[in-house]
Amino acid sequence: MKAMIFAAGLGTRLKPLTDNKPKALIELKGIPLLEIVINRLKASGIEKIIINVHHFADMIIDFLKKKNNFNLHIEISDERDLLLDTGGGLKKASWFFNDGKPFLVHNVDVLSDIDLNKLYQANINSASIATLAVKNRITSRYLLFNEENILCGWKNTKTGETKISRQSYSSLYQLANSGIQIINPLIFQFLPEEKVFSIIDFYLTLSEKNKISAFIDSDSYWLDVGKKENLNEAEKFIEGF
Repeated sequence: MKAMIFAAGLGTRLKPLTDNKPKALIELKGIPLLEIVINRLKASGIEKIIINVHHFADMIIDFLKKKNNFNLHIEISDERDLLLDTGGGLKKASWFFNDGKPFLVHNVDVLSDIDLNKLYQANINSASIATLAVKNRITSRYLLFNEENILCGWKNTKTGETKISRQSYSSLYQLANSGIQIINPLIFQFLPEEKVFSIIDFYLTLSEKNKISAFIDSDSYWLDVGKKENLNEAEKFIEGF
């Protein structure tokens, strides 16, 4: 299985820590977030990874060279000229996923011990164009799924904004996106013309006629380490990771 790590973000929620380095190189117990994610992917058997870069891109490239790419095949998707958002970032890197097999996408600022191989198998079993790891946790923005765990919409509980993308005859329930997903490369035939777009907005459009499913991750640890207030908790977890 191949993988992509989203590492191009500006890290605004981690300021001032990201004033002089990318969020991918913010450290937990002396270990950069990017290294933590790469080692998780490597432990799951992934040997080929593409990483998108924008903010302090040279620092990430130099870090990978210093680490000898962790003895993996690692490519860089260069977004220094224009930050493409998650959907645009995936589109630019689509050339990398040329083997016809489903692949993993993992946010660099997510700390989790989810079983990535179970997530992969869930995608195969469901024959979904994408399978999103989700949790029942408190947030302000939720994905909406029907009783068959098929994506049908999105909701912002702060603003009340709701987007229904797929008709459902069952009630919808809300789950929070974990920033970890398995994607079938068939998705690339549906990509929009735009260069810059959100992958969630794209999924909502796609879900009207295509199956995007939930992998409900109830047992594993998960933390958004893109928030400065979560770094202390993350360091406690890393001690036993």
